Amino acid sequence: MTDFFDEATRARMASIEANWDERTPIHVASRFYDVAGRDPRDWFAEYEWADLGDLAGLDVLHLQCHLGTETVAFALRGARSVTGLDLSGAAVAEARRIAGDRGAEVEYVRGNVYDAAEILGRGRFDVVYTGKGALCYLPDLERWAAVLAELLRPGGRAYIVEFHPALVSLGLVPGDPEETALVLRNDLIGGRGPAELDATRTYTDGPALTEATTSYEWAHGLGEVVTALSGAGLRIRSLRESDELPWPRWPHMHRTSRGWWRLPESAPRVPLFYALLAEASSRGRDGRSKTT
Repeated sequence: MTDFFDEATRARMASIEANWDERTPIHVASRFYDVAGRDPRDWFAEYEWADLGDLAGLDVLHLQCHLGTETVAFALRGARSVTGLDLSGAAVAEARRIAGDRGAEVEYVRGNVYDAAEILGRGRFDVVYTGKGALCYLPDLERWAAVLAELLRPGGRAYIVEFHPALVSLGLVPGDPEETALVLRNDLIGGRGPAELDATRTYTDGPALTEATTSYEWAHGLGEVVTALSGAGLRIRSLRESDELPWPRWPHMHRTSRGWWRLPESAPRVPLFYALLAEASSRGRDGRSKTT
């Protein structure tokens, strides 16, 4: 279980949990998520469905699923079973309600991602999906990757779709509302340890938080992610970089024909998202080949 973390790290993770508990009702009511109106499949790029392929007959797990606004999409795409796991009890309760309102069969479980194999069972899933603002809350990517490997069946796939480190590191010039140039504001790689954040404002529309306003994040470079997955025995199948986002990160971004957002054509093209597909060995832990 998470007892392998020191007391300070466990305290930080408790702060993260409390912060997301308080964010949850704000997010549920927000225009950003539009939980009653937005098709869950709209949160996905076409290349995600291309990489994942046909989900019929597959068991899919979404780690750090928050409200399950994306998790439901796997059920709509025909997965045999869909499970979502999240640290926040408030988020899990809302995710169950949202899935019920849509008539989607999804099992939601509250738990820490590092405990997922113990909670859900080893070798249970064909696909493990995670990302879009998830990895920054994880202090140890080597342990995280080992959990993914434990959760997957032989030949199963891990799919990580995350904010590119370039997106996280870039920001507008401070104090100049007329300036649209982006400058390097944050780390591109990790190594500094946890960053303590004033999380009074969440990233959606809605009121400020008033109680659990401290959170923590860990920077992780792309090389760190790849190395952690490879070290856990997963084979990297593909790594995509995209210059589109499903929401406007900066006010001067332009809406694309499919409803996502990118920087103006006059701006340098920089990666904002990445999608990493990794595959577990086709042999089980006993060395036998996968059977169908």
